[in-house]
Amino acid sequence: MAKNKTNPKRWVQGVKTVSTFPPSSLFTKDAKTIARVMATKKVSPKGLGSAIRMVQYFINRGGKGLSKTRRAELEKAKRILQQRKAASPRKA
Repeated sequence: MAKNKTNPKRWVQGVKTVSTFPPSSLFTKDAKTIARVMATKKVSPKGLGSAIRMVQYFINRGGKGLSKTRRAELEKAKRILQQRKAASPRKA
């Protein structure tokens, strides 16, 4: 078995799975737009938790290459999704 040569601090580089596809230029938009699109069933069929994880994944994937303003906008989108999830009624 081949040993994984990826740096453990850069684990996100080794992720190759594909599940859903947010529109290609989505993460360059404002936080409200990102949150609205990520909350749709087409992009996040498993719900808001999945949308939050995808935004966090994108932040991790960007790493040090993300500008402070872009990172702040993505964090804001994540907070919007978290608030929306907290406000939604839970399924039994």
